[in-house]
Amino acid sequence: MGEKLPRVPGGARLHSDTLNRPVRNLRVKMVLLGSSGVGKSSLALRFGRDEFKNTSPTVGCAYLTRVVHLNDVTLRFEIWDTAGQEKYHSVTPLYYRGAHAALLVYDISKRETFIRTQVWLKELEKQYIPGSTVIWLVGNKGDLAQDRQVSVQEGRSLANDRGLLFTETSALSGDQVSKLLLAVAHRVYESIGVQQGGLSEWQETPHVDLRRGDTFTPFVSCCKVGP
Repeated sequence: MGEKLPRVPGGARLHSDTLNRPVRNLRVKMVLLGSSGVGKSSLALRFGRDEFKNTSPTVGCAYLTRVVHLNDVTLRFEIWDTAGQEKYHSVTPLYYRGAHAALLVYDISKRETFIRTQVWLKELEKQYIPGSTVIWLVGNKGDLAQDRQVSVQEGRSLANDRGLLFTETSALSGDQVSKLLLAVAHRVYESIGVQQGGLSEWQETPHVDLRRGDTFTPFVSCCKVGP
């Protein structure tokens, strides 16, 4: 499905715990951008817990974490799921500023969401220094291939033209999601982590659990804004 992801070394693993972690423990901020309904929250939930549940539109921004071990280093991902609705567009830059990785997500069955990713890219380019952010174009909802409106070639061509990485995923089935996170981890560590001060040591950030009653809120909202 989509672009073949780079192969990752055999020592790379996804972990939700911190047992037997390597000595270095680095923080990676990753943000998901895209139109409402493209599956950003579902992708984030797959990244964080390898689960799929129907979710309501994100309000403002949601946050969770995931640990990735890369041989001699642990990367702790802060995954920021931003709201895609137009009314939140003006505040979204507060959340993706300082991101080490950004996923531009569209729905392969809705062409307008693919076109919209180019708007998000322009906004993102205003906030980052070239070389400081790994940007990945992600065509989600690969399980809806029978309703496809955006071809794999179109996604790949846009990524090539704009210097982005590219793949297609399915948050529903989980196809390519874990491989994508591992590939992002390797690319971030290789291109940013090796720079002097590129990635900082992880520090716990206070957060508030917003789950209430029977309403499913899969994420934790964090009071911290920016890097």
